[in-house]
Amino acid sequence: MVPWKRLFPNSSNITSKILSNVMANYYTDHPEIGFHLNHPLMKRIVDLKERNYEDKDKYEDAPVNYEDAIENYKRILEITGDVAANIIEPNSESVDQEGPHLENNRMIYASKTYENLDATRKAGLWGISMPRRYGGLNLPNTTFSMLSELISAADAGFQNVWSLQSCIDTLYEFGNEEQRAKYIPRICAGETMSMDLTEPDAGSDLQRVMLKATYDEENKCWRLNGVKRFITNGDSDIHLVLARSEEGTTDGRGLSMFIYDKRDGGVDVRHIEHKLGIHGSPTCELTYKNAKAELCGNTRLGLIKYVMALMNGARLGIAAQSVGVEQEAYNEALAYAKERQQFGQKIIEFPAVYDMLSRMKAKLDAGRSLLYQTARYVDIYKALEDIERDRKLTPEERQEMKKYTRLADAFTPLAKGMNSEYANQNAYDAISVHGGSGFIMEYKSQRLYRDARIFSIYEGTTQLQVVAAIRYITNGTYLGIIKEMLAQEVSEALKPLQARVAKLVEMYEEAVAMVKEAGNQELHDFLGRRLYEMTADIIMSLLILDDATRAPELFQKSANVYVRHAEAEVNAHYVYVKNLKAEDLEAFRAAQVAESAE
Repeated sequence: MVPWKRLFPNSSNITSKILSNVMANYYTDHPEIGFHLNHPLMKRIVDLKERNYEDKDKYEDAPVNYEDAIENYKRILEITGDVAANIIEPNSESVDQEGPHLENNRMIYASKTYENLDATRKAGLWGISMPRRYGGLNLPNTTFSMLSELISAADAGFQNVWSLQSCIDTLYEFGNEEQRAKYIPRICAGETMSMDLTEPDAGSDLQRVMLKATYDEENKCWRLNGVKRFITNGDSDIHLVLARSEEGTTDGRGLSMFIYDKRDGGVDVRHIEHKLGIHGSPTCELTYKNAKAELCGNTRLGLIKYVMALMNGARLGIAAQSVGVEQEAYNEALAYAKERQQFGQKIIEFPAVYDMLSRMKAKLDAGRSLLYQTARYVDIYKALEDIERDRKLTPEERQEMKKYTRLADAFTPLAKGMNSEYANQNAYDAISVHGGSGFIMEYKSQRLYRDARIFSIYEGTTQLQVVAAIRYITNGTYLGIIKEMLAQEVSEALKPLQARVAKLVEMYEEAVAMVKEAGNQELHDFLGRRLYEMTADIIMSLLILDDATRAPELFQKSANVYVRHAEAEVNAHYVYVKNLKAEDLEAFRAAQVAESAE
């Protein structure tokens, strides 16, 4: 194993101090996370990411083989788990109460946020995914998602600030080599990023973006003018900006992606939003006043190609953020239930309470499995895309890239949508377990509840995840994946559960067929959410069965609980789909009901 000091040459005594203590660790305390490093696909991911370990003779921190790489990942996760548990989490309440503020058109973080930034920089936790030649750690997305989960469990708001470093992936992928050499080392050294997409009149509908980009012939640069709104970490060091470069256009084909460097000036923070939760994450309104910028990639592809890549990465990041809060909500509920006594016994002994706790844990385990399965798919196709920049792929590699691109595209909206909903549900249930105490500001559960609410809204609402997934439902992609998963061998103890899932698959197939055969687009759209949830319930059931087969001591209980949860959900949706007719939609049209009432 490579020593941690070689992995993190910029680390200070803070990291060695952390490693030597016996305090809480968000990674080692939860072996369920490390389990996902042992997945069979990880060997392929590491081999591709390390390009058969060609860096081992160039960089002393590069692994020499697969086993060495996995040990490096574990050590990085352990370091992050310590920083999260012993620095970021103790700072979280102060950050929540203070929040960021505005001074002279600049955003100022909460004071403890600066401590968090300093700790993560000294621990070397920046430039996670970037190649070593730029000063990065060259970690796969799967490991980055684990780090995101750990930091989110400590403070979901700070996770936003830290995880936006992943915007550099888009610059790496679509920028030129001069831009890579200029900006990537700065991110690896701990500078911050943001993606400036939304505007007052362009939220989910980014085709309406009107921030104007004009080319300055005299200075050979682009100039940006206009307003951006709801920009997370909006006063960051380096911004990726969506702007309209094509005069006279009004749709997505006139939009391009630009790089803005805060050092050049020209952007003011006009307002910081006062939000329900994630107070440590500043949400800014920005005014661009003739701000100097560089074109990233080609014109006209900003929304069509670059933002889509950026958003898919962000959505996976929110899935990881959600899992972190799912875990912390469960931790808080479990700890309280073990201590709280009512009617002469601990409340964890009450069936109503342990029922709630078991469902929280099952959703957490199933959601985490979906997250990391998606991350592994992303890792394989992204690594092959990167290799393709240097050489022609073999026909076999090209087929592999095509396969995993399709799987990643299909799984990402499930991972983001379902985990963001589960984070909300677990945070809600954590308050319920606490009873009246959960409603008191001194308890953490209320903060988790407030923080979680945004997860199913930003970077595409759950309904937009349904829209992204629905074509894979109707064209049979998910059904094909499900049947392949269903054919996989499970342990003897889990075969009765697998048989029950097989019955759910039959109901799902029938429900999809009924919607398609109806031939009514409005009915199709109306029932989309239910088909989406049926899809996710079944896929997560099959994933948790596989996990329980490989590690029954960790997941067998959750497999039993989650399959029962899926049965209840799928049965309910099936009955709803079967009994709803197009003419029934009249009762749901609120606008027409209001008109008739007048």
